[in-house]
Amino acid sequence: MTIQECYAALEGDYQEVLGRLYSDALVERFVGKFLSDQSFQLLRDSLDEKNFEEAFRAAHTLKGVTQNLSFTKLYQSCHEITEALRTKDYDLAVRLFPTVEADYAQTASAIQRYQAG
Repeated sequence: MTIQECYAALEGDYQEVLGRLYSDALVERFVGKFLSDQSFQLLRDSLDEKNFEEAFRAAHTLKGVTQNLSFTKLYQSCHEITEALRTKDYDLAVRLFPTVEADYAQTASAIQRYQAG
């Protein structure tokens, strides 16, 4: 799998991220670091604990990372949950989390397949 195929599988915008990072090597480097970011796990744990302030910080961080990497599908669901948490619509945030979780799983799976060669 190529990095471009990885982006297609995770429903991202490879041309956009390439325009931002300027080289395949940098795109590959930052995509490779994505799975070690703990923001998703922190979001999950914070929602489970009903710590909505911490959940907002985690969602906002994840949104920023996904935007910078042009992970379009995951970015969109992160944006939606971030806005729900920002406006303190906690019931909506909890209802939106399964979509974030599914989009994260799709993204993580594509990256893992890419890294496996």
